[in-house]
Amino acid sequence: MASVRLQKVLARAGVASRRAAEGLIAAGHVRVDGRVVTELGTKVDPRAARIEVKGQRIVAEAPLYVILHKPRGVVSTMQDPEGRPSVRELLADVPGRVFPVGRLDFATSGVLLATNDGDFSEALIHPRHAVPKTYVVKVHGVMQPNDLDAWRRGIKLEDGQTLPAKVKLLRHEGDKTWFELVITEGRNQMIRRMGDATRFRVMRLARTAFAGLTADGLRPGAWRHLTADEQTALKRDYGVPRRVASPPAEPKPPGAARRPAPASRSRSAKRAVPTRR
Repeated sequence: MASVRLQKVLARAGVASRRAAEGLIAAGHVRVDGRVVTELGTKVDPRAARIEVKGQRIVAEAPLYVILHKPRGVVSTMQDPEGRPSVRELLADVPGRVFPVGRLDFATSGVLLATNDGDFSEALIHPRHAVPKTYVVKVHGVMQPNDLDAWRRGIKLEDGQTLPAKVKLLRHEGDKTWFELVITEGRNQMIRRMGDATRFRVMRLARTAFAGLTADGLRPGAWRHLTADEQTALKRDYGVPRRVASPPAEPKPPGAARRPAPASRSRSAKRAVPTRR
């Protein structure tokens, strides 16, 4: 097999995104055949080389693609130095090691993808693909048409002006405004900073769609595998995943085959879009 860049091997094995894998290499956490490797251009034969990260040997896993309805009050990383709840606990029963695709703020709820495919993650968060992210935003203040137009054109922030966005007014509630926002950027705390810059403080924020995928039918904290059709649509639009993977079969509880099937019951799904209160 041809040699492959070490960071790409780590990403494909589900260790982390390719960028995060580069950080692990630079920090001296990766060994190849017993030797610490810190040079990012290093190439290895993934079938022949023994690769270890922090003392654990890396073995390629079957690709996994899941969607999580992240609740508010949860960090979208696999661990938190401050000890706050993280998506690690919510994804603990995924049948494999996964990591989040991008991030959602601690106080933001909604759609978050997770995978063990570093190429998949890298493609969906790279600016060149301009992946759309849809949010429902609640701000303090009554926004007028010209205020919404300013968000459509772009807001000047300390790290540069935001790209044009799609904005749709949903409703006013007293001195509050609800609107839908579609952006293609992923800057840190971007929407909240846009609110501060325009004097419309963001009070509530929920991501209702990412790359066209929604969390409809998932209660906060729940996850599911991406379907083959969803993967196919992503591959068509963004080039990933490289190969569409069949979602793992759901395990049957012991004795399920001997029991009669229960009567179907409808369950009301909690949506990420806030309702009028």
